Amino acid sequence: MLASVRSAILLGVDGQVVTVEVHVSNGLPGFTVVGLPDTAGRESRERVRAALLSAGRPWPLSRVTVNLAPAALRKPGAGLELAIALGLLVASGELPDAAIEGCGVLGELGLDGTVRPVPGTLALVDALRRAGIRRVLAPAAGAHEAALVPGVEVRVARTLGELHACLAGELPWPEVPPPAPDPAARAEPEEADLADVRGLHLAAVALGAAAAGGHHLLLVGPPGAGKTMLARRLPTILPPPDADEALEITRIRSAAGSGAERGLARDRPFRAPHHTASAPALVGGGPRARPGEITLAHRGALFLDELGEFPPAVLEALRQPLEERRIRISRAACSVEMPADFVLVACTNPCPCGLGREVCRCSDRERARYCRRLSAPLLDRFDLRLLIEPPARDDPPVEPSAEWRARVLAAVARQHERLAATPWRRNSQVPAGAIETLLPLRTGARDGGACAQGGGGVGAGCGVIDWLSGRRSLCRARLRP
Repeated sequence: MLASVRSAILLGVDGQVVTVEVHVSNGLPGFTVVGLPDTAGRESRERVRAALLSAGRPWPLSRVTVNLAPAALRKPGAGLELAIALGLLVASGELPDAAIEGCGVLGELGLDGTVRPVPGTLALVDALRRAGIRRVLAPAAGAHEAALVPGVEVRVARTLGELHACLAGELPWPEVPPPAPDPAARAEPEEADLADVRGLHLAAVALGAAAAGGHHLLLVGPPGAGKTMLARRLPTILPPPDADEALEITRIRSAAGSGAERGLARDRPFRAPHHTASAPALVGGGPRARPGEITLAHRGALFLDELGEFPPAVLEALRQPLEERRIRISRAACSVEMPADFVLVACTNPCPCGLGREVCRCSDRERARYCRRLSAPLLDRFDLRLLIEPPARDDPPVEPSAEWRARVLAAVARQHERLAATPWRRNSQVPAGAIETLLPLRTGARDGGACAQGGGGVGAGCGVIDWLSGRRSLCRARLRP
């Protein structure tokens, strides 16, 4: 007999529907899996066999052939094992065909018959929904995550034996378990606030413009100036994600195994990798094309502290994603495209010693070598570049994050209203050809702007310093909120 079960695999951060075909025929007993499974897929025979025996179901003493279609696509992981087991039960006559008709099946099997969750449940269920499937059997640990996809009925699979009884009508279906408690909800020290920063009012204006318009920001200054302290408070003023963005952020976290079972994301991501991170860790890659830091920062912010210490090859890999807001990864086994629309905030010292031009101990060669780590095309991606100095002891603190967040939310609302008739939502998304039409500069902004002297607000024309050449330049017109 032949049985066909719909399931899905994870490619990057997206799901790909797979049809698991199980054929049981006369002949010498054997079990063969075809359709380009990886090592985990080829080992599924032993796990499926042990799970069936643990569930009290017989192992067919026949020739079993499992085909994973489409056959030309490599199938990573063990997330198809529950689909193989159910197909085997149907093909051997243990279950009727109607029991799994129109169902999507997800799950890995343990030797005792337990159904274990698979990475990227949200993306997999969404792929099944787009394929026309409206009922999904999901592991209990991932059922709440699967239920986030609208228009899909989720049924819980805790063990293979219980699932067989539910499909046969012998037991009622268990309820979807509640989401796991969020560790972040526990009592923690008071959240960081921009009011902790003294001085740096112009840098705070630039941070507000970056949060409101989605602009990339580079802060250059000596150690102790407050660059990192200021940048790490960016999450306190970022606008919350809307419903579509929250689902997108959650789907990426699910694909990366970052705990999407706690429900929809409530805040935008803020990623801060160490400067020893490799290019695959930053942009993604590996045998299974896993998402990197730039994809995990999608719809949020990526913070690169000590930018000059990152290897030049790693930084140059950011140039294309910063321009296109997507990353394409091609490997021998697969080719995937992942989103990478984020705000890049970076901090760096002006030279290796970091003491600045007046008391710098570095030689001209050392300074030139340090500057060459940041190429001109990479620096051109930063809409804002600020050279900051350490604050004085009696400088007043920056305004609290609550006030800056209110300004950012008001600026975002104005942008949405201004760009309502266009395909763009934020100022940073407006292409160069449409800037003069949609975002004309104010009169004062064209000849330097008030912000260059330390005044102005989020909507003012901010003067920025090109620290490599020492010349003063205007920020782009699209910095207007």
